[in-house]
Amino acid sequence: MTQIDIRQVTADDHAAWLPLWLAYLRFYNTELPDTVSQSTWQRLIDPREPTHSALAWQDGKAVGMVNFIYHRSNWSIENSCYLQDLLVDPSQRGTGVGRKLIEFVYATARADGCCKVHWLTHETNATAIQLYERIAERPGFIQFRQGL
Repeated sequence: MTQIDIRQVTADDHAAWLPLWLAYLRFYNTELPDTVSQSTWQRLIDPREPTHSALAWQDGKAVGMVNFIYHRSNWSIENSCYLQDLLVDPSQRGTGVGRKLIEFVYATARADGCCKVHWLTHETNATAIQLYERIAERPGFIQFRQGL
């Protein structure tokens, strides 16, 4: 397998990040206004924001993306890290790219003083769930939400 390098995004990475972001939205049958995607990108590259992104690179091409957010918790003094978005190019699924992206988030969040990383996935995302059950705890909580 060719070497996979994971690194935080920089302002120069927009053209590599955007197609993965749009593919992620398509995967979840979601559309967002361009203004939301533009705002998300600006937040990801702003060092004052608690949101971050990294890309997986193979032979000069971005083949995976992860976006994550640090946030306060009432259950700890340290911040928690919410792994919000994860996508691996379909041609690279099953090659370890997803695991490397998650491990990058684990290491980054640990280095930044977070006490845990948590995330959600759709109950039909069976392939991802197989990976997640190998590298994280499945606590059994059910999500509820109401748009405002």
